[in-house]
Amino acid sequence: MASLNTLTTTTGILPNAGNARVMVDTGTQTQTGGTDTFTVVLANYGINALKSVNGFVHTTDGSVITTDAGTTSVTTGTLTVTIGSGNNNKRRVYYIEGV
Repeated sequence: MASLNTLTTTTGILPNAGNARVMVDTGTQTQTGGTDTFTVVLANYGINALKSVNGFVHTTDGSVITTDAGTTSVTTGTLTVTIGSGNNNKRRVYYIEGV
């Protein structure tokens, strides 16, 4: 299991109707694979309660995009996402939403 924190771009998206949203993009690099992880400190993006985490994988770069079934856990305000297995070495994009 490798940490992707140094490889990802994490972008806060302005709150809308009381919700905050964060986008995490692994970029076009090909190092991501099943069981790799990234973390997000939720308070850094105004999130006190997690609502959803939705992941996507580019199975064909820039063309075919499907859902990615990552697993999540939150410990002391830090979300850890383990990306879905299969489709190794593909770009991932995750959207994290909370209030």
